[in-house]
Amino acid sequence: MPLTKTRDFVLAALVSATFFVPAAAAFAEDAKPREAVITVTGEGHAAIAPDMAVVTLAVVQQAKTAQDALDQNNKAMGAVLATLKDSGIAERDLQTSGFSIQPQYTYPNDKDGHTQPPVLNGYQVSNGLTVRVRDLSKLGGLLDQAIKLGVNQGGDIQFTNDKPDAVLEDARKKAVADAAAKAKTLTDAAGVKLGRVIAIHEGGIAAPPQPYMRAMSAAAPMDKAVPVATGENEYNASVSITYAIQP
Repeated sequence: MPLTKTRDFVLAALVSATFFVPAAAAFAEDAKPREAVITVTGEGHAAIAPDMAVVTLAVVQQAKTAQDALDQNNKAMGAVLATLKDSGIAERDLQTSGFSIQPQYTYPNDKDGHTQPPVLNGYQVSNGLTVRVRDLSKLGGLLDQAIKLGVNQGGDIQFTNDKPDAVLEDARKKAVADAAAKAKTLTDAAGVKLGRVIAIHEGGIAAPPQPYMRAMSAAAPMDKAVPVATGENEYNASVSITYAIQP
């Protein structure tokens, strides 16, 4: 065989071998049995007493003219803000949460019961305020004062925690422990051994709706501070863990 043809033949054989070896290796790897695994989900719960309340208040005033309604509202809300600040509420914990001016109409009927054109009665001005109260011992007294000064709508309260990091960490640890216990129970029942951890996925953190209350109407007698029960906040964590299984 001529030298040129011999060289071409050898090169072709080498190229074929180069492509064949990785393909064979890949086939052999795919042919290996996959590692047996088990995936379980764990849940953890941790509770803590709230250390802060978020209160929604509003002053609503009505008058014949928009300006009169606004002036009355401004006077009442100004007194509320001044009292809250004097009681130790910081500027950063006071936030206007809604303001509106709405015309008020009546819809009269004639003597035959037919609806007549609406009649403008006056105007309603509403000014909302969100307050963060960090000293819960003052909450009842602040509500009492705010209502006496003109707050006549709102009063929703959510109890929360300013820095829940520690209780969240506790919930996560309990979720991991719960997942591990479930995996151990399942593998013991199946007659196999629990192996190494392959993957961990956090399912999320959730705080259930906090207890809330609604402040009394400004027309109600307020001889004493509003009674407040804070209860506890429960934080929930979930985690999904995949373990290897050994025979």
